[in-house]
Amino acid sequence: MAWILILEDEKVIRQSLRRLLEKRQHTIAEADSVEGAAREHDLTAFDLIIADLRLPGAAGTAVLEKAPGVPTIIMTSYASVRSAVDAMKLGALDYIAKPFDNDELLLTVERALKEQRMQRQNAALKADLDRDYPVSGIVGSCKAMRDVFDRITRVAPAATTVLVLGESGTGKELVARALHEGSPRQDGPMITVNCAAIPDTLIEAELFGHEKGAFTGAVGAREGLVESADGGTLFLDEIGELPLAAQARLLRVLQEGEIRRVGSSQPRHVDVRLIAATHRDLGRLVSDGGFREDLYFRINVMEIRLPPLRERGEDLPELARHLLERTCKRLKSPPMRFSNEALEGIRHYSWPGNVRELENAIERAVILSDSTVITPDILGIRPDAEPPPDTRNPGLSLEDYFRQFVLANQDHCTETELARRLGISRKALWEKRQRLGIPRKPRTEEA
Repeated sequence: MAWILILEDEKVIRQSLRRLLEKRQHTIAEADSVEGAAREHDLTAFDLIIADLRLPGAAGTAVLEKAPGVPTIIMTSYASVRSAVDAMKLGALDYIAKPFDNDELLLTVERALKEQRMQRQNAALKADLDRDYPVSGIVGSCKAMRDVFDRITRVAPAATTVLVLGESGTGKELVARALHEGSPRQDGPMITVNCAAIPDTLIEAELFGHEKGAFTGAVGAREGLVESADGGTLFLDEIGELPLAAQARLLRVLQEGEIRRVGSSQPRHVDVRLIAATHRDLGRLVSDGGFREDLYFRINVMEIRLPPLRERGEDLPELARHLLERTCKRLKSPPMRFSNEALEGIRHYSWPGNVRELENAIERAVILSDSTVITPDILGIRPDAEPPPDTRNPGLSLEDYFRQFVLANQDHCTETELARRLGISRKALWEKRQRLGIPRKPRTEEA
């Protein structure tokens, strides 16, 4: 049920609209002019305004200035593309032509109210996050994380290219999202690309698009991910894995604001802000010839370095409690807490997989626990212990099991199949390979 204002100078139409909307349990106010409505009501209090374009005195679109933020549908007997476009440019949410179909009007009203509810919910969620956590839901109060928050706050409003550095699992994508949400581009798209998860043979077409017939299988033209980010933010995760040919194309995007689709000679203008991330030493990659020096200098304008979890001290209990609460809500489990011994174990364990490993351990504990108190045993860690043993073979650590499984199966499984059988994503599989030094064997094709 919503509170709706009808602005219409023809009494018959006004009353007809009132009856139609009251049957849907909406509360209706009505007026025959913008000035009359403004005298009698606080226009900003309405959930929706339906206004005729032609009214005595000021036009119906004048209500847009008097009720900013209130979704408004404009009605017009002079249905034309120009009047509709003009109304939308002034801020109207939608328009409908008279004489209107009742079902069409009701559909337009419900769509407008649904959009308004979503905007309010999103605003409330954002307010909760802003109140509870300094930056976009990232938890932490140690000095290293305060430095991260400070740098995010300073650089987010600028158009500066940012390089996010940190070990796998430290939350580099969260930082990228915080930078996007704190920028003037927040209403634009944020496109995330894991450069390590796309086969080398496809990455240029995926990033920059292709024309029909550019290569075998290119049955039509396709927009690339860089174009999809136009007007917003492009986040390139693990940029150190980008092939040299794709690096040259990316450099052109940064220097000229242009992309050229694979198979095309015509450049296309794009406006994107680049945020890149890597766990690798790009300076060393440049020295070894694996990364272009000119691109490195282009992306290394502003660095944000994320500390590994083992260096975040007293952040660990705070972060663990936050992740536990979130996991319980997501899994629809009753509220749970850590025992003192479990918190002590969390503080002292080295967490080689960082936040991602902590999150996975907590999720496993919530699923397996028969109590509302999580103990070190159910969490699978002990102070100064090795990673928790795999339940399929108590004699193997998780990392040993992973290493043996991958080496035994990679010759006859694709990366997608390996990840599925291990119960992890392709990105997580790649990151574990990198951390454990298990190179991916070259394949002629990938799933």
